[in-house]
Amino acid sequence: MVVFTIAFTALMSQTYRMTRPQIEASAQDEKMRLINDVLPPGTYDNVLLDDFVAVGPIPQLGLDQGARIYRARLADAPVALVLEAAAPDGYAGKIQLVIAVNADGRLGGVRVTGHKETPGLGDYIDPKKDRNKSQPWIDQFTGVSLADVGPAQWKVKRDSGLFGYRVGATISARAVTNATGRALEYATANRDALFGAPNGGRI
Repeated sequence: MVVFTIAFTALMSQTYRMTRPQIEASAQDEKMRLINDVLPPGTYDNVLLDDFVAVGPIPQLGLDQGARIYRARLADAPVALVLEAAAPDGYAGKIQLVIAVNADGRLGGVRVTGHKETPGLGDYIDPKKDRNKSQPWIDQFTGVSLADVGPAQWKVKRDSGLFGYRVGATISARAVTNATGRALEYATANRDALFGAPNGGRI
């Protein structure tokens, strides 16, 4: 039995070592697929996943743990920041987001990367689940800046804000809208520090 245990453990260890590169490559590909949804690849020329700054827990972004903020550049000039964020107050729990904020302060795009909202009701926050394929709900944020919509107006219309929502599923839209506004505020206020930090550094 001891010999079998040792042999099995060695086999599993070897299998893990052999498959680890493929697993990591798959995870990187999935991350880039999500980023490409909010930031067109042709707008920057650096290796995006290699150009980042590490941040600690940031309540404004809904981050309980550290994360990376990626920096897109074109000929070394700032193009956009790509942030991970979370809305803690979704109907069924935390809603994970990826958000691109262009160097001019406008949102490049917002996408939901994880949620447990009610299928067929609140899950329209994810464009893959949104029945309106020509104008997904979440695309209303693209191109908006704080100069267009001040912090106090980053709410759904039901809460006296400027952003639409679907009747019967306000909570999901409210959570994403509020979280997006907070992330935009953070990126705008810290733009220079984030782009100027050493690669791989922490702020």
